[in-house]
Amino acid sequence: MLKVQEIRELIKLIDQSSIDEFVYEYEGSKVKMKKQMNTVARHVEVVPEIVTEPVKEVIPQTTAAVTEAPAPAQNQENVQEKQVENVEDLHKITSPMVGTFYESSSPDADPYVKIGDKVKKDSIVCIVEAMKLFNEIEAEIDGEIVEILVEDGQLVEYNQPLFLVKK
Repeated sequence: MLKVQEIRELIKLIDQSSIDEFVYEYEGSKVKMKKQMNTVARHVEVVPEIVTEPVKEVIPQTTAAVTEAPAPAQNQENVQEKQVENVEDLHKITSPMVGTFYESSSPDADPYVKIGDKVKKDSIVCIVEAMKLFNEIEAEIDGEIVEILVEDGQLVEYNQPLFLVKK
């Protein structure tokens, strides 16, 4: 079976290529990746002697999904318009490189920032690890963190929004 790092490298290579679908099978294990509208779907199916159910994980690349409770048709349009207006007023702190997002300097340390924290231009908000180098990412502006768009340990793409900051 492929190691996690090898799968991450495959995801990067497939994302950068024009390949739409990739399948790898070895000794009863199967890895299948498909590109679909700005996301990479990874389907891993392990078939040892005891049959297990397939695991499917979707990794967002450039957009964050916003989910909300169903509302009446009249109010839903207004809510969506307000969300779009609010997001446009916010500054996006983006990843300057492809790598792994870390919210703190070590697994047992507190996160650099949380929702509601005030940041300055030179405040460190996270680390992006690329090729065994840990790169500190700064806030770029003065403001307040209103949303964290990625999870700790998640693979991020170049220019992918990481945080939304209210100026």
